[in-house]
This record gives sequence, structure tokens and C-alpha cells, in this order.
Amino acid sequence: MIVLLSVPRIPLPWLYRQFWPSGIWPFWIGAAVTVVGLVLAAWARQHLASNWSSAVTIKQGHELITSGPYALVRHPIYTGILTGFLGTAIALSQVRGVIGFVLIFVVLWAKLRTEEEWMRSQFGDTYVSYAHQTAALVPYLF
Repeated sequence: MIVLLSVPRIPLPWLYRQFWPSGIWPFWIGAAVTVVGLVLAAWARQHLASNWSSAVTIKQGHELITSGPYALVRHPIYTGILTGFLGTAIALSQVRGVIGFVLIFVVLWAKLRTEEEWMRSQFGDTYVSYAHQTAALVPYLF
């Protein structure tokens, strides 16, 4: 995905097809969406404090966090990352941006499913109730 989004010319011309006209507005709208996503991810990471880890794991003394950004969605770091990649796709206005977004979505969805299993095994009915009341990625929707 890094190569897809950062290499100036991959010899697959269809990757560079515009899905809407490029220009200053798509760039700035995409940049704003990216910033919102990164701020959300940073807020969520900071809010987790010592409960955060890069690997899917339950730590000793692990708490179920349901406040702050976790009151909006169960996986706000992933929501922030996905929002950032959506902003990148908007700013690029090219097929490769959409492909990058889809790739990161698939990877994060797989990781999310693993985390959901771990959280259910650790917190039982409390997590099931939280999951029933709070969307996974998009507030009030998904």
C-alpha cells in the first residue's frame, strides 16, 4: 500500500485514472478529512493510556474503556486511520487512493474481528452489551 500511494509512476496507467476532476478543492477537502482522522486516532490512543498495545493482547489489569472516543465507536483508532486514508483518496482523486483505502479497510477489519473475540472473552456480557450499544467503526451506523 505504501508503494501504491507513494511511488509517482507505477506502470499501470489505470491506477491514475481520476474518479472526479482533481483540483484545489478536492485536495483541501481530502487534507481536512485526513487531519480529522489523524486527530481522532491520536485522541483515542491517548485516551486508552496504558491499555494500548500494538499487538492484539489483554494486559494484566486491562480495563474496558467506553468513554471519550470509545463512547462513539468501539474502534476509534481504526476509524481515525480509515478516515485518514479516505482523505488521502479524496485528495488524490485517483483509483489508487480508493484501492489503498479498501486495502487498509480489509486489514483493519481482520484485526478488529480478532480484537472483538479477545474483548468478549475478557469482559463477557459487559462487552457484549457495549458492542450492542456502540457501533464498531462509524457512529450510529457500522
